[in-house]
Amino acid sequence: MNQSPLQKARYQYQPKLPGMLRNGISEICVKEGAATQSVADQEKIQALFPNTYGEKEITFEKGANTSEAKKQVVGVILSGGQAPGGHNVVCGLYDALKATSSENTLLGFKNGPSGLLDDDYVEFDDAYIDAYRNTGGFDIIGSGRTKLETEEQFAVASEVCKKHGITAIVIIGGDDSNTNAAVLAEYFAAHKTGVQVIGCPKTIDGDLKNEDIECSFGFDTATKTYSEVIGNIERDANSAKKYWHFIKVMGRSASHVALECALETQPNICLISEEVAEKKMSLSQIADYIADSVEKRAAKGMNFGVAIIPEGVVEFVPEFKSLIAEINELLAGAQGEAFNALESWEEKYAFIEKGLTAESMAVFAILPQTIQQQLFLERDPHGNVQVSLIESEKLFSALVKDKLDARGYTGRFSALHHFFGYEGRCAFPSNFDADYCYSLGYNAFMLIQYGYTGYLSKVSNLAKPAEEWVAGGMPITKMMNMERRNGEDKPVIKKALVELDGKPFKYFEAHRDQWAVETAYTYPGAIQYYGPAEVCDLTTRTLALEKGE
Repeated sequence: MNQSPLQKARYQYQPKLPGMLRNGISEICVKEGAATQSVADQEKIQALFPNTYGEKEITFEKGANTSEAKKQVVGVILSGGQAPGGHNVVCGLYDALKATSSENTLLGFKNGPSGLLDDDYVEFDDAYIDAYRNTGGFDIIGSGRTKLETEEQFAVASEVCKKHGITAIVIIGGDDSNTNAAVLAEYFAAHKTGVQVIGCPKTIDGDLKNEDIECSFGFDTATKTYSEVIGNIERDANSAKKYWHFIKVMGRSASHVALECALETQPNICLISEEVAEKKMSLSQIADYIADSVEKRAAKGMNFGVAIIPEGVVEFVPEFKSLIAEINELLAGAQGEAFNALESWEEKYAFIEKGLTAESMAVFAILPQTIQQQLFLERDPHGNVQVSLIESEKLFSALVKDKLDARGYTGRFSALHHFFGYEGRCAFPSNFDADYCYSLGYNAFMLIQYGYTGYLSKVSNLAKPAEEWVAGGMPITKMMNMERRNGEDKPVIKKALVELDGKPFKYFEAHRDQWAVETAYTYPGAIQYYGPAEVCDLTTRTLALEKGE
């Protein structure tokens, strides 16, 4: 198979481990901390997880390894959306497992959790693993979005584990996947299967984050990849001096990606969904805010600019939320069938006008026709509008144009549109993500060896050099609260939104008025793998600001 020179070179990169994990497996001991409780709804979470709730936080230190010696057969699953560095979690897990005993075995279940249910797996060996080190996303075994949440599924998983003599399962995923890991761990513990479950924190959206998880893996690489291209677009905008670029970036339920890219590139505009919700901003107010920047820059002879738009921002606009709710009601049951039977858009528009309240119709009426029609595209499995299909970058540029026309603006405003999503999900991991992911996998095996279950592999102090990182584990139940999902109260890991009183947002807030009018662009350039540490091992601006670095 042909390989690029960079691909070959990256296979040879040796990821850095936290200092205490460099001592050799035989010299790693456990220090137990305080017992834990969930972030909210303690009584309800404890009742749902009687066998795994309230366990202690742990840290690994230098000292004699006191774990029980036994053969380990470990299964690993990649779950949910891809993220750079996923391969290195598997590689770190494999290396720690084999360093302990050559008899230990690692099985990779294919295409996500369904691989465990279907007993579809590959047994890893050195050659297989070596072909994926320090590269890509999840193609080593593929991923999937099957949820492990029913008694029937757990029973099947238990039988598959029993068949292969599996001692532990490692689930690499986001908040939903790690919630499933906690539920599976509880089932295995309650049924005394002897199978441990360990989770690893993944999501490029950055919303699997709390006082224990400083950042999820993949966020660093994805935001650096987007920031490189945004910087390139800024350079182009400043060269051609004739286009406004509206750039949508991933992040449906939180704006961590948008904020990090803004801190990296200093665009003229960056919307933060959490602020839109906090201030109850309308579409009209947001459009006015952007139009102000366009006019002020035009007055200085700068008919160009860059605006970053989080993927899910429209869901945070109160009036738009109400509109979506009304459309969902309008298209429910027989009414939806009647709407779909209409042939022309004029007929459909009249149907909509009749069915919406005056307030929601006023919002609907200001939307460009293309966006109006996107709201009535194919529904999701629950019959709801698929908000992620709405091209919000085109929505806001159209609303801004209407604002400028209404103001009598006579200058130039030419908009171009971009969406950066999949481009960042499987990039070559940055040195940070290569090191972090390898450490998470290596650390996951240490948790297995010491008999822990229902724990998340935890590596912290990440704003410091890898030598100073701290490895350990935390009960997944500590991160949980109860939320309403599909009409039921369910235990889930609490999503972390952008904190409007946090240091990263405050820094952005202090500088954005200047960026809106001036051309203050910064150009991060491509991810660097070789060279000085201050360039190659650089962490995100978000993490650096949070930790005061």
